[in-house]
Amino acid sequence: MVRVRTAGPGRTRTLVPDGSLSPRDGSLVTGASSSVTEELVGGDARERILDAAEALFAADGFDATPTSRIAHRAAVAKGLLFYYFPRKMDLLRTLFVERLPVHSLSSLAGIAVPGDVAGSLVRLADRIGLTGRHSQVLSAIMFREASTHPDVRDHLRALYAVLMELTEAVLDAASPRKLDRDRRTAAAGTFVAVMMHEANSQRFNGLVPDLGSTAEIVSGALLAREAPA
Repeated sequence: MVRVRTAGPGRTRTLVPDGSLSPRDGSLVTGASSSVTEELVGGDARERILDAAEALFAADGFDATPTSRIAHRAAVAKGLLFYYFPRKMDLLRTLFVERLPVHSLSSLAGIAVPGDVAGSLVRLADRIGLTGRHSQVLSAIMFREASTHPDVRDHLRALYAVLMELTEAVLDAASPRKLDRDRRTAAAGTFVAVMMHEANSQRFNGLVPDLGSTAEIVSGALLAREAPA
């Protein structure tokens, strides 16, 4: 579990694991070197550490990446890395929380348009943005590490649950009639699976699925009425 620490002027806003002490009071870095203290002033060291960890985890895997390599790539002292992230898993967890967040949209305004189910699904995918640079890389990391790291597996499950919730809500809001719950869930599951596949395909330069066509197929199948006997 993490808590939010509000940064002062010129500092970044960070997520701190419960049970650790805030770097603002200096208690985590008693006896820290002057180089660590100097690097804190710039305010961008934490982002450089996250950028380096993201790139190395994607290239070599989480377990095969030592913190010394992350610090070297980020051009920071190793003590500074541990100042922000006491454990290597805190780095991975923070990457997901900040760069591949699990959250619901506050409103479907501008996304769900009544009568335009296919278009609404495409607009939802655009708003979620799984094909963004960070999202593509972190999606690849998440799928690879989920089988061996429970924290990653939990984030994947939470992300999938939120995507399903959002997609079903869009289907309900855009449909011209009340939907059968089981058919709606099946339709949402199909579209979410293709969204996640699209993110991974773009990451590895694979064949990218056509979300627009997928949305039309899902919409057509969902709204098709049973043929008369």
